Amino acid sequence: MAVLVRVFTVVLLGLASLYTQAVESPTLDQAYQLVEDTTAEVMAVVQAAEDYVDDDPERYYRQVEQILDPLIDYRGFARSVMGDYASSRRYRSLDEAGREKLRDQLDRFTAAMRSSLVRTYSKGLLAFGGSRIELAERDEEDPAAQRVTVKQLIYADRAAPYEMLYMMGLAKGGDWKLRNVIIESVNLGEIYRDQFLASAREQDGDLDAVIASWTVVTVDVDE
Repeated sequence: MAVLVRVFTVVLLGLASLYTQAVESPTLDQAYQLVEDTTAEVMAVVQAAEDYVDDDPERYYRQVEQILDPLIDYRGFARSVMGDYASSRRYRSLDEAGREKLRDQLDRFTAAMRSSLVRTYSKGLLAFGGSRIELAERDEEDPAAQRVTVKQLIYADRAAPYEMLYMMGLAKGGDWKLRNVIIESVNLGEIYRDQFLASAREQDGDLDAVIASWTVVTVDVDE
């Protein structure tokens, strides 16, 4: 009986510990750690890709994509890029058929954005294989902030380090998610938004046509 009591107590303590971790409020430290850990994983893939990326780039993109998927809020990013076309106000103004169509368009554009982001980010990092990468010194921040910009420094082929800024935000589930990224001076969110709006004007507001042609849109990141 004593043994059973001890076992039951250990189980309860373990469950209590898991519950405490689950309800614990997310911290800014977790956002920074997430960026640091994800970068380490991606850079390991980058270094290994030097042997095959020219012959099989899709293999490289798939591996980076698997690492980035838990980090990036692709749907939130896609809505931001679509701007007013996917705003809550526009959604409320539509009838049910229109709302269903917009949800479908957002789903399809999210998939297109996922591909664009992964490829742009992956290509940007190829030049930095073997480089020293570290997080910049943090500024004073509000511990309760739900958004934070994590600055990363990449020491490569010049005196000044390259800068990457990761805009992190708390998702509804309490996890930190990447909402935007700036590689040097290239703000991917702004570039994609401008491209989407320009394409929407060219297509007379036909979002289906904009989304169908999005796969040809690329962003070049200067080294």
